[in-house]
Amino acid sequence: MKSNTLKENKDFRRLYYRGKSRADSTLVTYAMKSRLDNTRVGITSGKKIGNAVKRNRSRRVIRAAFHLLEPRLNGCWDIVFVARTKTPLVKMQEVYADMEKQLKELGVIS
Repeated sequence: MKSNTLKENKDFRRLYYRGKSRADSTLVTYAMKSRLDNTRVGITSGKKIGNAVKRNRSRRVIRAAFHLLEPRLNGCWDIVFVARTKTPLVKMQEVYADMEKQLKELGVIS
């Protein structure tokens, strides 16, 4: 199942307020069951993370980790991943481990 991207501010806001969340040192995950027929994913990395190079690296690492977990999704979800200051400094495998743990706790993957 291929996922789309979340782009609209209102979608991000809805997840922040109504979605369930889990946090770790490398990543914060917000998830909410979707009524649509596909999963939508959004990734944010604020100015606090560093310059554009670091922000882009953190988004790239998060996207790569999610790409590996995507086939294991249960149903359709709206998911937002928020990068932390540690995210651009770690390897993708560390982000993958944190993401897998968080998505299991939220019931997104089995």
